[in-house]
Amino acid sequence: MSGLQRTAAVDRSTRETQIQVSVNLDGTGKSQLDTGLPFLDHMLDQIARHGLIDLTIKAQGDLEIDGHHTVEDVGITLGQALLKALGDKTGILRYGHAYVPLDEALSRVVIDLSGRPGLIFKADFPTKTVGEFDLELVVEFFQGFVNHSLVTLHIDNLRGANSHHIAETLFKAFGRALRAALTVDPRAPESVPSTKGTL
Repeated sequence: MSGLQRTAAVDRSTRETQIQVSVNLDGTGKSQLDTGLPFLDHMLDQIARHGLIDLTIKAQGDLEIDGHHTVEDVGITLGQALLKALGDKTGILRYGHAYVPLDEALSRVVIDLSGRPGLIFKADFPTKTVGEFDLELVVEFFQGFVNHSLVTLHIDNLRGANSHHIAETLFKAFGRALRAALTVDPRAPESVPSTKGTL
């Protein structure tokens, strides 16, 4: 890695949202989050804490309509920031996976920082919302992230009865899997982990 600092900041503005994201992939899990959606902030904090990523996100969106544009665009902008911070991906382990339980809920996330966007998302929530947050937007967040970070991501909720617990295990497992994939390989710190020589 040659001592490179893996940080990035991205601003994204549309007629629907204004998003600012900054990331430090070698952080300690600190976060400053203000999306206007408290449950989304709670989930993003799981990514930061369990991914050991310092994460700042400020979002202003058309919440008077609903949360869809804000959630999707936060995913998009976070994906762009991750891709920018990774640079040429020299030295990373590339793959990561995690199983995370929370009481009765259990989820598995597997990630490949592949340069190819792909999402498999299998999670059924018993309720349509947690508080006022529409749980249909969880997959929209991850789809936006995948499309713009160019990663392959498999997300599976294996069991659960409480919607909040299920969602939290998804985001915690995502953070843990991402942390593993971002880790610098001490045996190959100057190599790109691909037979192609590029990711």
